Amino acid sequence: MDNFLLRGVLCVLVVCMLSSPARGRSDVLELRDADFDYLAPEQETLLVKFYAPWCGHCKKLAPEFESAASRLKGTVTLAKVDCTSNTETCKHYGVTGYPTLKIFRNGQESSSYDGPRSSDGIVNYMKKQAGPDSVPLQSEHDLENFINNYDASLVGFFSGIDSSQLAEFLKGASLMRESFRLAHTTDLQLGNKYGVTYESVLLFRPPRLSSKFEESVVHHRGSMSITGLRRFIRDNIFGLCPHLTKENKDSFKKRDLLTAYYDLDYLRNAKGSNYWRNRVLKVASKFSSQGLLYSVANRNDFMEELEDEFGLGPSDGAELPFVTIRTRTGNKYTMREEFTRDGKSLESFLEDYFAGRLKRYVKSEPVPAKNIGAVKVVVADTFEEIVNDQEKDVLIEFYAPWCGHCKKLEPKFTELGEQLYSDPNIVIAKMDATANDVPQGYDVQGFPAIYFAAAGRKNEPKRYEGTREVKDFISFLKREASKPLVLNGVKEEL
Repeated sequence: MDNFLLRGVLCVLVVCMLSSPARGRSDVLELRDADFDYLAPEQETLLVKFYAPWCGHCKKLAPEFESAASRLKGTVTLAKVDCTSNTETCKHYGVTGYPTLKIFRNGQESSSYDGPRSSDGIVNYMKKQAGPDSVPLQSEHDLENFINNYDASLVGFFSGIDSSQLAEFLKGASLMRESFRLAHTTDLQLGNKYGVTYESVLLFRPPRLSSKFEESVVHHRGSMSITGLRRFIRDNIFGLCPHLTKENKDSFKKRDLLTAYYDLDYLRNAKGSNYWRNRVLKVASKFSSQGLLYSVANRNDFMEELEDEFGLGPSDGAELPFVTIRTRTGNKYTMREEFTRDGKSLESFLEDYFAGRLKRYVKSEPVPAKNIGAVKVVVADTFEEIVNDQEKDVLIEFYAPWCGHCKKLEPKFTELGEQLYSDPNIVIAKMDATANDVPQGYDVQGFPAIYFAAAGRKNEPKRYEGTREVKDFISFLKREASKPLVLNGVKEEL
């Protein structure tokens, strides 16, 4: 049997297996070493999950991936490869961790998938991957259908297919398609309704977010270069009050952001969702030039974060929006006054914020009634008093109660504290980083995280990277301490 015929037989067998009753409920295509190279090219756009059955993250992703596959059926194909039994394919594509997601176009690896891992996030991200980088529009009907979308749309209007401006726009589209919806037309007249008289690019905000407080269509007046387009999108894509979601929240991390959380649902109740948004917009328009971005969000989507970061209980003011401000430096504020329908309470809150009259919200455990142990217990409310004491060197461990490494470290850290208990110039301390806000300057991504804050240099905490034995901590402190150590009541000589 020649190779061509053999491949055809194998392909039929694989298709039959995948459509059998045992597998028929899954819309995720299962690929193997034997069929990857000739089944993958059959798909214009393919998202492949490389996984291992024992991987916890893979198990968590599996139902989201299955749901997304069903919703994307007929638009984008989702596939999976078990790397424990298909080692050749996984090795060929450089898979070293699980799950690894990659996007393929006509069988060729296009890029890594860096989008959200929820069903909604995968669907939204991959819809933007399907089809051309920029959708060609031929008629007014095409244009209206394209811009009448849940997300913002960027449309270029050009004089012809040989336009140099169009060539620049398409270059930008190839780089930005993962993040934005882009389309173009070579019929300038399609833009007459929106004031287009020459080659230009327009940003159409989502119809569901239309309001009298800002323009629904924004004209790009600058350069058509990739840099110019990126800057235009960056400055205008969100508008005055965007809809904050789990999928786009990372886009706002570098902004000072006010968010009103309430029972927002644009799919089932767009009018009700805009009722409170319009009140935020009315107030926000008065402060639009002061560097704060405003947003609205579904309260339930962020309930865990609100409970953990802002101390909000499930029943606290559930009928009205709960308002927070989080700055790019990590400072947090909450509006505890009831959100009034005339917006006056929000306006007063913002006046106090911009005047510097608001007290920061800090999540803190109660201050210990007694704190006489060898290792001082620090909570957020005592951090300034203990760790930022300019007269003392402080070695502090940020831990989590459930962390196995932290539990292993505890007796050693206690022994260290006991050896230095008589030293009046140094403090050995610990703080539960899951129950207290960690101050700016301390990067705590994993546990335990150990930092040294030297006397007189509290704005320059130094991370401890050494091994976690008592003798190693002492060696480190002998080098870094501002004064000779006093070990078990005996002063060390320099």
